[in-house]
Amino acid sequence: MNTKKKIYLDYNATTPVDKRVVEVMLPFFTEMFGNASSDHLYGWDAQEGIGLAREQVSKLVNCKPTEITFTSGATEAANLALFGFCKMNSSKGKHIVTCKTEHKAILDTMKALKNKGFQITYLDVDTEGNIDLEELESTITAETILVCLMLANNETGLIHPMKKIGKIVHGKEVKLMSDITQAVGKISVNLKELNLDLAIFSSHKFYGPKGIGALYVNKKNKVEIRQTVFGGGQEKGMRPGTLNVPGIVGFGKAADIAASELNEESVRISKLRNKLEGFLEEIEDVHINSKNADRLPNTTNISFENIDGNQLMRKLNRLAISRGSACTSNLINPSHVLKAMGLSDEVALSSLRISLGRNTTLADIEFAAEEIKNTVHQLKKAVV
Repeated sequence: MNTKKKIYLDYNATTPVDKRVVEVMLPFFTEMFGNASSDHLYGWDAQEGIGLAREQVSKLVNCKPTEITFTSGATEAANLALFGFCKMNSSKGKHIVTCKTEHKAILDTMKALKNKGFQITYLDVDTEGNIDLEELESTITAETILVCLMLANNETGLIHPMKKIGKIVHGKEVKLMSDITQAVGKISVNLKELNLDLAIFSSHKFYGPKGIGALYVNKKNKVEIRQTVFGGGQEKGMRPGTLNVPGIVGFGKAADIAASELNEESVRISKLRNKLEGFLEEIEDVHINSKNADRLPNTTNISFENIDGNQLMRKLNRLAISRGSACTSNLINPSHVLKAMGLSDEVALSSLRISLGRNTTLADIEFAAEEIKNTVHQLKKAVV
């Protein structure tokens, strides 16, 4: 058994399920185990649990419960939204605008849409990761039906100015979709204020269970998406199949907890993140990516020049950190986000994403900073 101290600092990849969430989920595995489509008392219990969860999730992001469709996660929600919207609106045009730093769940779906005849424009970003709003406006044409931009970047934590983006997009009578996965539960997300037409997010990013997420469809803006999955009438036909009742109930409880603790936790985490960056900036040839941009309070992405990234990761084996998105971290490729920001392959491969969470303490930060400092010093000394 490994008795060495280990620190988890990869909360943007996933979070541990809160014990309070597990507690409300358990009865729906063994006692209230009914199918939510069944018209008897077991089914009614399941329906009641789902109804409460839908209210809790919608309250967290400030939308109507009827605007939430439960899915298996943000990736499935992205597919349902993009394919469903494009199929419904292809007669109006086949042009979509997105960004080079989007999550692979969006970028890979865009590739599939391109193969089906849609034209995709990928916006560039500056060295901080920001898009040019003037470029966005000039890119929208009469054929554009959708702009798809994430609210907060999963690797750098950068937050796009979604209200400004919305004014530009809606001013052109185009719909706006956003991957809000990394933002929900970390910062206040108000869908009514953001005026998004479509949004996707997931439970496991804020201490809920894996395998459950949500698709938001703005009813006020009269957004329509065509059904792309068939086999039943569940979730208004948009996502047919037997509902994951324990997962949905857990999603709801996680949303309820996040809503009540978000402000206090955001301040605490931000202070820890700033302390960590202060420690790490003492290292020679270090750069914090997107430092001068509006960022999530828990995320730091730091690059080390003249360091072998593979050796760095191997030696930091007591820290759970990543070099990019968890969906692609097993591939030894430079981050597409950092490359889009102008970093070389070498520097991108020697960059670390550190994301803090509910269980992170000052002692964890101090331990991690010392580990990283010592490891970088050893690697630099070995090169000399």
